[in-house]
Formats: sequence, C-alpha cells, structure tokens
Amino acid sequence: MTEIIKGLRVVEASAFIAAPYAGLTLAQLGANVIRIDPVGGGLDHKRWPITRDGNSLYWAGLNKGKRSIMLNARDPEGRELAHALMTREGPGAGIVLTNLPARGWLAYDTLKARRDDLIMLGITGNRDGSVALDYTVNAAAGFPLVTGPAGHAGPVNHVMPVWDVVAGLSAVTAILAAERMRRDTGQGQFIAHALSDAAFSTLSHLGYVAEVQINGDDRPATGNQVYGTYGCDFATADGRRVMITAFTTRHWHALLEATGLAGRMAKVAELFELDLDREEARWEARDTITALLKPWFAARTLDQIRTAMNTVGACWGPYQSFAQAVREDPRLSTENPMFAEIDQPGIGRHIAAGPMVDFGAAPRTPVKPAPLLGADTDAILADDLGLDSGQIGRLHDAGIVAGAAKG
Repeated sequence: MTEIIKGLRVVEASAFIAAPYAGLTLAQLGANVIRIDPVGGGLDHKRWPITRDGNSLYWAGLNKGKRSIMLNARDPEGRELAHALMTREGPGAGIVLTNLPARGWLAYDTLKARRDDLIMLGITGNRDGSVALDYTVNAAAGFPLVTGPAGHAGPVNHVMPVWDVVAGLSAVTAILAAERMRRDTGQGQFIAHALSDAAFSTLSHLGYVAEVQINGDDRPATGNQVYGTYGCDFATADGRRVMITAFTTRHWHALLEATGLAGRMAKVAELFELDLDREEARWEARDTITALLKPWFAARTLDQIRTAMNTVGACWGPYQSFAQAVREDPRLSTENPMFAEIDQPGIGRHIAAGPMVDFGAAPRTPVKPAPLLGADTDAILADDLGLDSGQIGRLHDAGIVAGAAKG
C-alpha cells in the first residue's frame, strides 16, 4: 500500500464486486475505508472461492486494507450510527460509496441534510436503476457473440467480470475528481454510475459503435485470431499453447527473426501482392501466415519458444492455468514488488497484491490483509464516533452491532 491519498475517509456499504473493488483501490492508495456490513454478514461474505473451512477467499481479496464494522441499519439506532460515520466532520470525510439501492437508510438527501458537502457515489445495474449484473451487461454489450471459435453458433461468456472491474476503477476516478471539486468549490454531490454504462461507453471508445454505424458491419467471431491485425495461438511440442501477436512492424519482424521464416513470408507477400509490414495486410493473409507458423511451434517446446521469442523481443505469452500462473510466473510472485505475503485472518498465509502502479514520490508500505468481518466494530465506535465501553456493550447486547465473525 501507499499513503498517496492519506486523510481521505470513505464509508462503503456494498456487496459483490464493483463497489468493493473501488473501496479496495482507495484503501490501497491510503484512504481510510470503513466497510459497513449487516450483522451476520452481507450478501457476499460467503461467496466463492472459499477455503475448505468455508471462509470466503473472494471477500478477503476484495476487502484488503479496509476496516470492518457490522451493524443493523434496519434498527433506528444502528441507522444513526451508520449515518454518523458517513457524515462525520472533516475535510477528507463525508464520502460514501455504495452499490446497494441508494434509498431508505442510504438515501442521498437524508445524508446531505446532515452534511451539505457530502460526496456519494452510487453504482446501479442500469441507468434507470433496474437490475443488471456483469454477466447480463456483458451479454447485452455483444462480446459473447464474438468470443469463441469462428463459426460457433452460440454465445461464449468470458469468466472475468470485466465490467465490474471497469466500473470499480472508474468509480475511484469519479470519487477523486469529486473530492477535488469539493476542495475547490465546497460543493458535494451525488455521482450516479451505471454498470451498463461502463460497458457501452467502452464499446464507443474502442470503435465498436462507429464500426456498426459508419461501416454497417456486425463483427463475426474470429476465434483466437486478433481482429484487424495478426495474432493467433499455437500448440507446442510439449502440449502447451502460446499466444503470438504482431501488432507493430517491429513485432512482425521480431517474429520472423525468431522463427526464421522471413524468406517464406516474403513469398507470401509477393503472391498476395500485400505489404505484410501493414496490420491490415497481415489480417488479410492471416490463414496463410498461421499455416506457415504452425509447424515451427509444433516442433518446439515451450522453453525453446520462450528462448527464441525473448532473444529478439517478440510479443508472445504462454497460456497458463491459474495454478500454472501462480506456481511458474515470476510476475505473479514476490519478485514483483506489487505482491507481498500476508497472514490473512481465518484463511492463512498467501501472496496478495497491492496497488498496480508505483508512485515515485510515495514508497510502498506493506499490503494489509482484510479484517475478519466486524473485526473493527468496537474500535470504530470508540475512535470514530467517541462511544465509551458501556455504550458499546449495550449496542452489542441489543444486537445493533456485532464483532468479529468466526468462519
């Protein structure tokens, strides 16, 4: 973690991925993030993957570096505690992050009445407030129909919940921008952020929308070929697969040098009257290029391919399972300063990632594990709200708050 935004205080009421991912990112940049969960845990506190003892690796991964309080916001006294945390005084406080319905105890107007310059970001499924999740948004955005083998008739979903992650990271940007505006103007605001907008804006930014409207095209599935340039996967002699790309002229010539096929590719260029230094030409000749490259890869092991490709600076990568990536790839290890070993309460010792960027003026500090659910309840009530031990004990007895859950 780094302390680049130390002094920012964020209260998170969330479930699943988008908002927790945003809170995680803010916490790893140095913000003081308090996650509020209902007594007994929220919708996601047992979500898979889980340990053999039933503890959620997912929940722990998304809540590193945060503080955790459990309270019953359905009870008026519990709701008052939540509102006090959300609207606490101070220049870096008064920031609320949620992807739960922004009504009832999370209504913006209710919170704004207590702190006029409150910043609140609410993530919804669709802009109109209707329900959508990453998997339904992805289906509507068109990507499953261009994913999978060429000629395959049905959709193929990808496993990565990419729109949750995009929405979470863009929520961080929005909160930091709103906090900058508040410092300059004294004005708070409600920030509406729809998961589907994260997907459809990306379609626009990457040219997919214009491709339909200007060219009239509906892009087909192309398997592992990279649309509009050259990229393809190949089997190796030892049963592995690699992905090769040649987006740039330098990458193309490095690939030819590594494989020794420059002469044969020159004949392809002559035969088809194409300049293979151009991306669109490599796309047009992709099947012939692939047919020439396939035997070269099939005759070599992964290690031999790695040596040949890395020697000339070609752009390539091995296909890896999650287990292979963890066990074999130095980028996913403590050789990469982004990773550190942590002792995660309730789970055990494993490596975990901190921020994915390095700040030259702010050295990294140790990655902090996630708290047990409710582990910080008493400390938050005492330190942030000023309650004494008798008041805290009464809240526990009444079931309004709860401490660390086991398992």
